[in-house]
This record gives sequence, structure tokens and C-alpha cells, in this order.
Amino acid sequence: MIQDMLQSSPGLFNFLIFFVLGLVLLLVILGFVTFGILAERKVLGYIQLRHGPNQLGGRFGLLQTVADVLKLLLKEDIIPKLADRPMFILAPVIAFAPSFMVVAAIPFTDHLQFADIGVGLLYYVAVSGMTVFGMLLGGWASNNKYSLLGGARATAQMISYEIPLVMSVLGVVLLSGSLNLNEIVHAQEHGWFILLQPIGFIVFLIAATAELSRIPFDLPESESELVAGYHTEYTGFRWAFFMLAEYVYLFAMTSLIVVLFFGGWLSPIGFLDFIPGSVWFGLKFSAILFLFLWFRATFPRMRADKLMEFAWKVLLPVALGNIFLTAVIKSLFF
Repeated sequence: MIQDMLQSSPGLFNFLIFFVLGLVLLLVILGFVTFGILAERKVLGYIQLRHGPNQLGGRFGLLQTVADVLKLLLKEDIIPKLADRPMFILAPVIAFAPSFMVVAAIPFTDHLQFADIGVGLLYYVAVSGMTVFGMLLGGWASNNKYSLLGGARATAQMISYEIPLVMSVLGVVLLSGSLNLNEIVHAQEHGWFILLQPIGFIVFLIAATAELSRIPFDLPESESELVAGYHTEYTGFRWAFFMLAEYVYLFAMTSLIVVLFFGGWLSPIGFLDFIPGSVWFGLKFSAILFLFLWFRATFPRMRADKLMEFAWKVLLPVALGNIFLTAVIKSLFF
């Protein structure tokens, strides 16, 4: 009955259903961000032999990030006098909204997906690319030359690494014959694409790290510098929007890697199919997430010119070579 009503013409009931589903998705994402930040701090503390946050929420510090969120919400919202006020207010929303939109297209299990889009992979790439406008506008609207330079640097990095990121998944598209994320998962029933596309996976992982602005590619933010890039003039909850977008993209990109290269919710061995798909997805997701956290704890930051050279002179040619190699193998053996 509900399915029939959802397929009928839009009405108040349909609006309420989609509103509730969107609210559930938002709460799930906010829960991940809250405890994802805590997990990152704990992992960094463990790897670097120092204490993680442990003062709030018992001996494990489970409420530490909750306290940080309350602190950000209670901070004074400061807008520079000479800033472009409308753009300054709008930029964090432009940066965050696409990160929330792309999560809806990711299939977590065979039955748990908020929107089954026929060209889900293309949708993800197109919508996630809009976040760069929020970064650029945030730097420009601040009327601060350091923020403007940070926004320009962020834009250059995001656009540059978007190209090898897209090129690296074309091998997966060739092998699966589809841009639909569900069909890509089902195409891996007899073998994950990490086995057939190891080069594509490596390129995608490196480019994804740069797209997420995480160490060693954290040039857009550069939190250890005196000036923190495009969001230098932002405070309180507006700054939190930029940070929230970063961690939502971490959630989305990690999920996308699981879908594209690790079989999504599929079990690695046939006789383990009795284990729910959500469990398999969660285990794979946790392993890839730990890899991103491990990178942050160990790698030094790259120099800006070396970062750009690496995208255009190394990753792009390797990604193009992987497409050619995949096309040859597919024509000969598939």
C-alpha cells in the first residue's frame, strides 16, 4: 500500500514520507560524524602513542565529541564587517548540501538505499563536485586575502584530483557495463573488482584522499598552519558546516569504495552468505575508514606544487593506461 502511494502523484503523505526518510538519513550521518571524529582521535592517539579524548562520557570519552558540538553551537557567530554578507552566509550551506545529497544514492544493502538512481555513479561525481563552489565562495566572501588564496588553492586541488578520480572508475564501469551502483555490486558476485582493478583502486584511493582534503593532501585547510585556508574568518556553527561536510564526504567516499571495489554487501565466500549484508558492509566500511585514519596519523603533508604535479603527471596517465588495459582485457577475455 505504501509503495503504491509513493508511486502516485505527489501529495502531503508523500512529502511526509520523504521528509521522515531524509530526517532519518540526516540523523544517521550526524551520528557517524559525531562518533567518527571520536574514533579518529582515538586511532590517532593510539598510533602516535598519546592519549585520546577521555574526560567526558566515562573512561572512553564517548561524549567528548558531543561536548565539542555543543561548544561550536554556543560560540559567537562573527561575520567580518567588510565581508560579502549574503555569500558569506550561503557558502557553508553550498559546501555541505551536496555531501548530504550524494549519500542518498549509495546502496548499503540490497534493500537499504534511499534512492536507486540509474546513473548513481555519475550522480555522485556530478553532485559532489559542487562542494568546491562553497569553498571558493567562502574564501572570496570573507574579504580576506589569505582566505581567498586558500579558496583558490582548494579549488585547484579539488578540480585537479576530480579528473583522475573519475578516470579510475571507468574500468569498473567497463567491467560491470553499468553506472548503477546496485548493478555494479551484483557484477561482483563472482569476484570483487579490487582483484580485477588493482591499479584503478590505488588511483581512486589516492585521488579520494585528495578530494577529502585529508593528510597528506590537506592543503585546502592546512590546520597546522597559522592561517586555516578558505574558512579562516568562519566561527561557530558556520565553521562546523565546513567540518561536517568533510566528514560526511568521508562517510560517503568510504561507502563508495566498498561498493565499487569490495562487493558492497556481498560476502567474500559463498558459504558465509547467512551473515547479513549489512554486517559485511559494516566490516568493509570500517576497514577502509581505518585506512584513511591511518594515513592521517603517519604521512607528512605534500608541498603544493608537488601535489599538483602528482595529479597531472602521475595519476592521470596511470588512470588512462588502466582504462586502455581494461578495454583490451575485456575485449579479449569477456
